[in-house]
Amino acid sequence: QVQLVESGGGSVQAGGSLRLSCAASGRPVSSYTVGWFRQAPGKERDFVAAIAWSRSTTYYADSVKGRFTISRDNAKNTVYLQMNSLKPEDTAVYYCALDQEYSSNVYYTLPGVYDYWGQGTQVTVSS
Repeated sequence: QVQLVESGGGSVQAGGSLRLSCAASGRPVSSYTVGWFRQAPGKERDFVAAIAWSRSTTYYADSVKGRFTISRDNAKNTVYLQMNSLKPEDTAVYYCALDQEYSSNVYYTLPGVYDYWGQGTQVTVSS
């Protein structure tokens, strides 16, 4: 049984920072690709970042590149999303997800590729 639990969300002012955590059980995050997605009210779930099982290669949406950093701690079996210079448009529920099928990196931005999802954590950025 795979379980992903996000934490670290909250309310911050524009320009602030938050670090989200995705604690995994049932699968070692070092062996699978883990992604972060976000969903604002009335909008689709959008790709934010991913860290690949192979060589820990990282991928980012253009909207967060240079501001967000994805990383993982294999000893804690946890993936992090460090978010800096937050903007009001970053407001959303953030989800982590795990792909257990070793999909090609061309598919990492697609929610349908991921097999397991966390429950989400709310991030609210005020102007």
